[in-house]
Amino acid sequence: MLEVGEGVDGRALRRWVDLGLTTLEERRHEINTLNVFPVPDGDTGTNLLATLRAAADELGGPVDGALTVGAVAEALARGAFVGARGNSGVILAQGLRGVADSIAGLSTVDGRDFARALDRAATTVTGALSTPAEGTVVTVLRAAADGAGRAAAETTSLKVAVGAAADAAATALEVTPEQLEVLAAAGVVDAGGLGLLILLDCLVEIVSGQRPDRHLRLTSTPVPDTGDQDVPEHDAAEHDVESQDYEVMYIVDGSDRARIAVLRAQLDELGDSVAIVGDGSAGWSVHVHCCDAGAAIEAGIAAGRLRRIAITCFTLEADRVQQCVTSAPRASASASGRAVLAIASGAGAEGLFDAEGATVLTAETAVDPRLLLDAIRSLPSTDVLVLPNGWVSEQDVVAVGAQARDGQREVMFLPCSSMVQGLASLAVHDAGRATVDDAFAMSEAAAATRWGSLRYATERALTWVGTCEPGDSLGLAGRDVVVIEHDLVAAGVSLLDKILAAGGELVTMLVGDGAPDGLAEQLTRHLDDRHPELEVVVYQGGQRSDLLQLGVE
Repeated sequence: MLEVGEGVDGRALRRWVDLGLTTLEERRHEINTLNVFPVPDGDTGTNLLATLRAAADELGGPVDGALTVGAVAEALARGAFVGARGNSGVILAQGLRGVADSIAGLSTVDGRDFARALDRAATTVTGALSTPAEGTVVTVLRAAADGAGRAAAETTSLKVAVGAAADAAATALEVTPEQLEVLAAAGVVDAGGLGLLILLDCLVEIVSGQRPDRHLRLTSTPVPDTGDQDVPEHDAAEHDVESQDYEVMYIVDGSDRARIAVLRAQLDELGDSVAIVGDGSAGWSVHVHCCDAGAAIEAGIAAGRLRRIAITCFTLEADRVQQCVTSAPRASASASGRAVLAIASGAGAEGLFDAEGATVLTAETAVDPRLLLDAIRSLPSTDVLVLPNGWVSEQDVVAVGAQARDGQREVMFLPCSSMVQGLASLAVHDAGRATVDDAFAMSEAAAATRWGSLRYATERALTWVGTCEPGDSLGLAGRDVVVIEHDLVAAGVSLLDKILAAGGELVTMLVGDGAPDGLAEQLTRHLDDRHPELEVVVYQGGQRSDLLQLGVE
């Protein structure tokens, strides 16, 4: 509950962020399972969480009384802008930008300030999208702004305005399937709209001390596509995963509105789901779904200086896409008596495993065998496949496996020595197969993935290729140092060339938390020049163990 008067101050806004992070983490999987628009890639909850976490990181630790609500909102908008993930993350970042611009200079916010800020957020988000569609988070946000505006016309009470906004958002969310055909066909409400409602309900709790007890109808029986549904029609390209192969995101610096307008027109020609949002100065965050990722990046280069380039390939996740489109449950213990437990590090990497239906055990260093054993025993499954991903020693595999097999549960550790191998393994997981056949196929996929990593040397050491000094850039093939360079990009280029000497068709990069901006972009350009036949996929893994982890299949 608010400590000072009837308005949100900087400390209360920080508490809202912390509560939002906790709640999105709890409901991330639920949001992901609803995600069918604009593409059914099952990552809306993960992207919202990652974006809000980036906003919180920009703000730093606890907020003291010296920071006004306007200053806190500005920091959140900056952090979300830089760390935005996916279409939903871009929209959240732009919404926060609208709020920050509306309440700039204010020490606290009352009901009428809140209503104006929410209206500004809705207007800013709509303006950022080339083709905003009804029945999406944009619709839910506009409904929330209208609800707050009606309440603010009667009273300055923040509690009343926030409650009215959340209630209006809930009402709008439940009717999104009536507005968007793809939602009706899948029998779900809009995933981004649910994420927004969750954040609004968290604000209600901060303001009033109690979160609304909602019983929303989030799923229903899918509506058959008979061709005569009484729902609005949309361009099929807006939500046909087969029509666009890539999600491309980057930040453009040093540009201007005229060049950004040209960029938007070019991206509209290349693909759909185009969103371009500003940071309030000379930076823009760009998002597009398209078939030609290279052309989208070239268009951005013409508009200004690019950084934080991220490319996601939708076609690599065709099996999961089909599950989302049909609203069928993922392969899980409830369906097959089999579970997959993956050990991972970094919010982005954890989100990738979670999105594929695995239960994730978080690791920063080697995993305590007792924690691993507890995690296995907590799964309601008769068969458990474990992806150790390099976090468990051979001795611990033997010890934990022996203890976990108790006559009622079979446990198999698959030979995955890195997270990129674990992802390749999980991509071929099929709960419909016999357990031994599934484990064999997953093990083969892991074995077929050559992997490496980039790190900074922390001490003087003798390696197979010479002596490294603290601060040197190291390239490792598997566990062995094969490259020592003074420059990190040079180390990455040399490592890629060595690993690709045996061939390959797909390179996957997991970008670590400490990686410098532009690292993946520069390595991708090298691959485009030297190996144009390769497909390259970049994920923001967020792991602290490696600056970059790469796999070649």
